[in-house]
Order: sequence, then C-alpha cells, then structure tokens
Amino acid sequence: MKLPRVLLPILLASWLNVACSSTNATPAPNSATPQAATTAYEPVRGQAGKDVIWIPTPAGLIDKMLTAAKVTDQDRLFDLGAGDGIIAITAARKYGAQAVGIEYNPDMAQFARRKVAEAGMTDKVRIITGDIFQEDFSSATVVTLYLMPHLNLKLRPILLNMKPGTRVVSHAFNMGDWEPDETMSYQYAQGYFWVVPAQIEGDWVMTGLDGGPMRMSMSQSFQNIGGMITRGGQTRALLGAKLRGDEVKFQFITQDRKVHAFSGRAEGRRITGTVISEYMHTPVEITRP
Repeated sequence: MKLPRVLLPILLASWLNVACSSTNATPAPNSATPQAATTAYEPVRGQAGKDVIWIPTPAGLIDKMLTAAKVTDQDRLFDLGAGDGIIAITAARKYGAQAVGIEYNPDMAQFARRKVAEAGMTDKVRIITGDIFQEDFSSATVVTLYLMPHLNLKLRPILLNMKPGTRVVSHAFNMGDWEPDETMSYQYAQGYFWVVPAQIEGDWVMTGLDGGPMRMSMSQSFQNIGGMITRGGQTRALLGAKLRGDEVKFQFITQDRKVHAFSGRAEGRRITGTVISEYMHTPVEITRP
C-alpha cells in the first residue's frame, strides 16, 4: 500500500522517538552519569623528591635502628624525611614512642597520614608537611633519617647542638668524620647510630678532693676526648677518657701514685660526679674557670 506523502514525516518522527526511548531505557554498561575518577596517591620506589629519591627502609633494619637507640614510651622521636611514615609508625606501635615525621612532598605526607590512620596510631604519630631545615625538632630525644650524605653533613651541626644524650640513627649514610657509636646491618642495608656528645673541650677546675683544686685541660673530637690534669706542679694525662652523651669518665694518677676513677655528668659549664679509689669515694664538682 502506498502511503500519502503527507503522512511520511509524521511516521518517521514517531519511529525515531520510539528508538530513542528504547535506547535511553536500557543504558549500556558504564554509560551511567559520568563521575570524576579518584585514584589514591601511591609512592613509587625510586621516585624523585627534594634532594633525594624515595627508597623505603626495610622493616628488619628499622627494628635494629630503634633497638640501638633504645627507644621507649618515654621518647619523642622525629623522623626526618618521613616518606611513607613507616619508621614513625613502628616507633609508636612497637616501642610506645610519641613520633613526628617531617616530609617535604605534600602527596607523600598525605599518604603517610593515611598509613598512620590505617595503623590506628593517630594519637601517637603526627606527620608534618615541611622542610627538615626549617621545622623545629629540638624537642626530640631520638632522631631518625634516611637522607643523602651531603644532607647528613648539612644537618650535622644542628644535631651536635641538640641536648647531649639525644640519639641519632641513619639508614645507609654516615656523618663524615663523626664516627658512629654503633653500626648495624640487615640483609644488604646498613645503619649508623650516634649519641650527641656534650661539649666539654677547654679548661676546667676540679674541687672536692683533699689537697686543693686540680686544673684540667680537656681535648675533644666529637665523642672522643682526652686531656691533662695538674696539681702541685705535676701534670699527668687523663687515662681511659670516655664521653657518651653527657656521661664523662676518666682516670688519673695522683702524687701518691694511686689510680682514681671519675664518673659523672656534664651540664653546661658544670660536671658533677664521684671520684673513687681504693680508699675513698668522694663527690666532686668540675667547673669552667
């Protein structure tokens, strides 16, 4: 049957409407209303950062580093260049410390915060987005780091100016001629441990012993110390001198040829302790003249 020409446009429009309605009623898979893709940031091993590349510290070495530093729940640990936050998280979760990570990359810092939350450690771990040379970490009792050698050397004066007894642990790289107090290894990874020494180089006077004051001259290269002690016109070398943090130990021989052993602690311009020999146990004070 031949349709009148006037009806053709009407029928064609009707057919198109039906076809479109059918297509809209059964959308193809994944053709729903578009949504913005949300992909969480994930760091990549070896990725470039500010002056460093990111390589995670192995869990086994982290444990050895924190064990060497004798981390406890009394400590406040700062991790410089915190990366994914694993060192700070481990210090809090396994050793009970309050921990702060400083990370320059804001994406990495946010990733570390996510890891802190996943570990349930938000009450003990804080991640700061910042520059380790600008942020204040002077309240730390323990400092951990995994940086490049030139950054370690740049940090060294800051670390040496911290409170004596502060513990420092580094993954992979040392501090130049500041020799470590201890080294550790795990598989192919290496760690180094230092205790920040008190500054005791110079002249001192010891009082408290019979016979009057004794003058002392102390030499120092980081934690390595030596010196001379003088009384009654006689000068003798200190023997077995040791410095660990603020703990000072040495021996000296008096005019009666008796060996005396000193053990004490340094605090600013004052060292207090005890001298022991076979016939005495005497508290003494050593002060700057």
